[in-house]
Amino acid sequence: MKVLISGSAGLIGSELVEFFDRRGNAVVGFDNDMRGDFFGPAGSIQPNLDRLAREAPRYVHYDTDVRSSGGVDRIFTEEGPFDLIVHCAAQPSHDLSATRPRDDFDVNVVGTVNILEATRTRSPDAVFVLMSTNKVYGDSPNELPLAELDTRWDFANPENRAGIDESMRIDQSRHSIFGAGKVAADVITQEYGRTFGMRTHCLRAGCLTGARQRGVELHGFLSYLVKTQLAGAVYRINGFLGKQVRDNIHSEDIALAIDAIASNPGMGEVYNIGGGRDNSCSILEAHARVEEMTGIAALTEYNESPRDGDHCCYITDLSKFRAAYPQWELTRSLDDILGELVNTWNPAVAS
Repeated sequence: MKVLISGSAGLIGSELVEFFDRRGNAVVGFDNDMRGDFFGPAGSIQPNLDRLAREAPRYVHYDTDVRSSGGVDRIFTEEGPFDLIVHCAAQPSHDLSATRPRDDFDVNVVGTVNILEATRTRSPDAVFVLMSTNKVYGDSPNELPLAELDTRWDFANPENRAGIDESMRIDQSRHSIFGAGKVAADVITQEYGRTFGMRTHCLRAGCLTGARQRGVELHGFLSYLVKTQLAGAVYRINGFLGKQVRDNIHSEDIALAIDAIASNPGMGEVYNIGGGRDNSCSILEAHARVEEMTGIAALTEYNESPRDGDHCCYITDLSKFRAAYPQWELTRSLDDILGELVNTWNPAVAS
């Protein structure tokens, strides 16, 4: 199998490169480290790219901007056709999008069309997977009745306990500029599947995490939280009393999900993917668990205003994906993930 990965040095992209390289596949990827531009040196993916040079001997890298249709076409011409294409390249920050809306649109929307068009014309039989986001739902999940518990918000009604499924509406809500752009990318990916008979899939992800994530304040929730706490720096909580809930999925479990899709693809499919209830935590709970692991307490400051369009409680309902791919299961618990992040950011205090 020949695999193409956009955003190949990011959290999910680099995980996929190593995952498929270990299995003896030919892997091509491109990434021009726009994260370094978006988030500064702390957000740069250069360490991941250096790792790939050491750990993925079959990997072929292009320093290509997803916004360049000519650059994307060149990769397809020189390296294609491909059997599996995973589109991870993105402007990933909810907050940053409001300050750089054109960049957000050009990367997240135009870049998606560029790679879809190249797939349609040069690798039409490929399995195509877009790393989408739960932010396509905007703040619609906040309309579900919630109960305030000691350390988290949770769904008040038993029928919502499993979390948010794919029937949640994606319009008539507050998205942020980032969320709106990802809606466009998500819907156009579906339409390429239905209009052109392409095997496209949108994975609407919860919080993605793992040791490869270059966590910064504007992106990378759990990685940044652990890094900040271990460094003794102040973590800013934005609204919801720090009880806002996210479910967290390790990058390797995303790789396993994409591998399952590649073995039995659909057409124009949409799946929610995340850590589910078992891997969910609030900010308060995450801080407390890291303190239990390390003895280091969190330093926080509180801003009463939530981020625009932010979720108060988001837990991924995995029912649809599990029904389609019953062989897939989560392999990393929340404690596994937190332990790995503790070891990444400060191995001297790892338990």
